[in-house]
Amino acid sequence: MQFTVSSSTLLKQLSTIQGVIVANPVVPILENFLLEIANNKLTIIASDLQITMRTELAVEVKDNIAIAVAVPARILLDTLKNLPAQPITFSIDEETYSIEMNSNNGRYKLAGENATDFPKMPEVTNEFVINISSEILKKAISQTIIAVSNDELRPALNGMYIKMGAAGITFVATDSHRLVRYISNEIIREDIQACVIPRKSLMLLNGLLPNNTTQVNIAFNETNAYVELDNLKMIARLIDEKYPDYENVIPQDNPNKLMINRIEFLNSLKRIAIYANRTTHQVKLKITGNTLQIFAEDFDFSNEANESLTCEYQGADMEIGFNAKFLIEMLNSMQQAEITMHLSEPSKACIILPKENEKKEDLLLLIMPIVLN
Repeated sequence: MQFTVSSSTLLKQLSTIQGVIVANPVVPILENFLLEIANNKLTIIASDLQITMRTELAVEVKDNIAIAVAVPARILLDTLKNLPAQPITFSIDEETYSIEMNSNNGRYKLAGENATDFPKMPEVTNEFVINISSEILKKAISQTIIAVSNDELRPALNGMYIKMGAAGITFVATDSHRLVRYISNEIIREDIQACVIPRKSLMLLNGLLPNNTTQVNIAFNETNAYVELDNLKMIARLIDEKYPDYENVIPQDNPNKLMINRIEFLNSLKRIAIYANRTTHQVKLKITGNTLQIFAEDFDFSNEANESLTCEYQGADMEIGFNAKFLIEMLNSMQQAEITMHLSEPSKACIILPKENEKKEDLLLLIMPIVLN
């Protein structure tokens, strides 16, 4: 059978789902894209068993015969990337699964595989469904994902906790050194549902979400999350672990308040962090009156730096240490111009809040101090 499609259109669709494919998968056929052709429509599927993504596009089919074939992903992608935009015709042998691609001035032949060996996409059953704008979902993921843990010994922390209910949608991530909680009040549900979505699924989804009000359909059941956006569908296996009670680690009585311009603070930290120890990334904040001093020192190489910034401060003078890398990532993820840091003693968690939250949202960041050397 034969079908014709624009090389640039096909490449664009393949590129949206190629991130699912991993090198040396457990099941060798997962190094392929699954192509399904029927009724002048090409459906492309990629999977790593934990995540499955599907996209569709219209094609011109010569023989109206339904067929499916697994095509080597790397060879197909590399070929299309190096072709100028033009129509390209695929000829598929239904018995041997060999594939021939013909362009304006070339012919490319590659070996496909029987599609029956490709894992089937899970079906949606007993789902809990919500609709959310792409803009809100992208913002929630972008601001929260920085705190997702890589610790394989604590699998629950390797994903983002999402809870839907009467308070809105809550997104939480923590690696035990820092925590980010983002709440959107755009969508209220009387019934409550919670799940933990793995980091890789969220990163792939975040890269595909547009910054607009396009509606994203999300469904959950006990094992999977189903996300649908335009002609793209993602199915991600959930982390089957209980998420820790994160609310217990958020202090309620930090009496000292530091108010400062986020960009000025961030830029100063980036400069000072250059001189910090490469292992601890330690920076020291010394707050006296309305002056914030930032220090870093690396004894191994005799490097040191300090800067002073003007701030607004309410509380007792104090010195406190932080991991500069973590603090920079958290400030970078925020969008507000002014922030407030709620501090207590040098061993107690620090809360970072926007001076003013955006309408219908609530953002909270927490970072644990480190012991000053």
